[in-house]
Amino acid sequence: MRDKIEHLRKIIHYHNYRYYVLNDPQISDYEFDALLRELQELERQHPEWDDPNSPTHRVGSDVTNEFRTVEHRYPMLSLSNTYSMEEVKEFDNRVRKEIGEAEYVCELKFDGTAISLTYENGQLLRGVTRGDGTRGDDVTANVRTIRSVPLQLNGSDYPAFFEIRGEVLMPYESFERLNREREDIGEAPFANPRNAAAGSLKQQNSAETARRELDCTLYSLVGEGFSFETHYDSLCAARKWGFKISDQIGLCRSMEEIEAYIRHWDQARHDLPFATDGVVIKVNRFADQKRLGYTAKAPRWAVAYKFKAEQACTELLSVDFQVGRTGAITPVANLAPVQLAGTVVKRASLHNAEQIALLDVRLGDHVYVEKGGEIIPKITGVDLSARSSESLPFVFIDRCPECGTELVKYEGEARHYCPNSSHCPPQIIGRIVHFISRKAMNIDGLGEETVQLLYDSGLIADAADLYTLKREQLSVLPRLGEKSSDNIIQSIRKSLEVPFSRVLFAIGIRFVGETTAKTLAAHFRSMDALIAATVEELEGVQDVGGRIALSISEYFRDSTNMTFVERLRQFGLRFEIEESEMLSSSLEGLKIVISGTFAEHSRDELKRLIEMHGGKNQAAISSTTDYLLAGSNMGPSKLAKAKKLGIRIIGEEEFMRMIAMDSESGQPEENLQEKKSEPDNLKEEKHRPEENNPIQGSLFE
Repeated sequence: MRDKIEHLRKIIHYHNYRYYVLNDPQISDYEFDALLRELQELERQHPEWDDPNSPTHRVGSDVTNEFRTVEHRYPMLSLSNTYSMEEVKEFDNRVRKEIGEAEYVCELKFDGTAISLTYENGQLLRGVTRGDGTRGDDVTANVRTIRSVPLQLNGSDYPAFFEIRGEVLMPYESFERLNREREDIGEAPFANPRNAAAGSLKQQNSAETARRELDCTLYSLVGEGFSFETHYDSLCAARKWGFKISDQIGLCRSMEEIEAYIRHWDQARHDLPFATDGVVIKVNRFADQKRLGYTAKAPRWAVAYKFKAEQACTELLSVDFQVGRTGAITPVANLAPVQLAGTVVKRASLHNAEQIALLDVRLGDHVYVEKGGEIIPKITGVDLSARSSESLPFVFIDRCPECGTELVKYEGEARHYCPNSSHCPPQIIGRIVHFISRKAMNIDGLGEETVQLLYDSGLIADAADLYTLKREQLSVLPRLGEKSSDNIIQSIRKSLEVPFSRVLFAIGIRFVGETTAKTLAAHFRSMDALIAATVEELEGVQDVGGRIALSISEYFRDSTNMTFVERLRQFGLRFEIEESEMLSSSLEGLKIVISGTFAEHSRDELKRLIEMHGGKNQAAISSTTDYLLAGSNMGPSKLAKAKKLGIRIIGEEEFMRMIAMDSESGQPEENLQEKKSEPDNLKEEKHRPEENNPIQGSLFE
């Protein structure tokens, strides 16, 4: 029995790591909770084998080393989960036994990532992730990009200092768009909107977070100075102050009303634009919450009812293998049609060979299908009782289904790839389609079908051939008349005006998405400088890691790629940042490191200003750094290193004076203040209320 306990602990620790740290869970919440409950029951039966490091004694953590860690003023506790109405009734009975008559607030349980927002004098002070419940990551810069998070509150009847907790969400529409983009650059898609929201909130580049269009719904006020008697009243006040509070909240005074609320939203959730995975039931009156109190990990006055993922069982008929533009091989299951969550499902992703082996999926099996995040159909298991005795393990292909080239599997990646990028038709077509897309060269009149037609007709072999097309070649093709041909030729000519950053994105270097292309273009400013850059120089660019740097270097070492790039140059595409894209050259050649937070601008805004005035952003201080642009809350080690190296330290105000241009000379204004050891805005934080003050409000989630 002890071996079983240790085995369960090991499995749960592993899945905790996949969920909280990698944002890549391998099992459902239901399966995880079942494992945890089994361990809890065994530990209850055998207290002699208790271990303080058991996962039953801790809360999962999403803390990373990439952000400043902040201790929560009030702990962010978990909720007890239930999966049956009987357990909800037991919760109601316990509450009524303790306090008598009870009133509840029922809320949808949003499937996102928890956040705590702190406000001081009506202004957003900081945003911190849940972390381990005691401390989390400071993601304030990224939170500020979420449009539903108010930076300044309405009215004046809010406390001078308080926190509000809620959930950062990724709407389905944003989730689908992001996954299409990730697959387009060779990245694995996110499994569900929750993982996508968590990953987006932890981006080092807040401009990338903003592009992902996150949303934020708040559900719990925390702090002192509130006069509310009920949780419901506190949410009404928060909505008045400008916070986004769910419209799906319900006041329930009986178990029958709670059941009706759960039944309604178990069906109606499919019509919502975001993911939900259950209902949270909270005792409404704060005085009753106080009487009920807390366990070590969760409030005794609240419980979460988790919807069971809608599941269907159907036959696996066959498996197709799709080849993407980066050569990634994706196995897709063809299923006997089955009704699931309001739609008929015929196909489901099998992800990769490892996932197929993990599930032991075989042709002819009856498989269980769920909609991951209520969107993407996925196979989650096999009905072994229905398996034929003659079934054989599934054998993953070892050659490309399109060109026959032997597949490769790169270290650290789960997918197989076709390395024949130059002659594999789906890869060629995919790269051309990417090249003409709206965020790349934006060539109208050409879609995937037309590109396929041009390729099959022998008119194009790569994207550079588009610039050799003539009107008379197009007009004779099926579905293309003279007018359509004219529009295509005109759009191809217009694409010569597309700026360098989009040209760089369009050529399709693996892992180089739209944002990374902009960063690289601003840093190197020309294709030639980028081609000449070493891997070390590439890694020195903000938000360009080793994998991206190596991919760029390998792309330009390939002779076929270089021939393609040179042909684009000959046709007149923009290979450097035009002067019109720059505001001035006042920071020409200067290398600047940014650290801390700033009053008037976000760090990303300041980085863009540096680039638009000719400067270069550096990720770390070195002997080549010219300036340290220092804000509040910067790390003491950076400041000490800058002083040791004699690097000039400037504040936000001085920086803005440096880039203020003389209208006639185009040179920086004179009389800049002398070098100083510490800018004015490096000040200590204001005094906070004492830790032992009484709390009125909800402390969980």
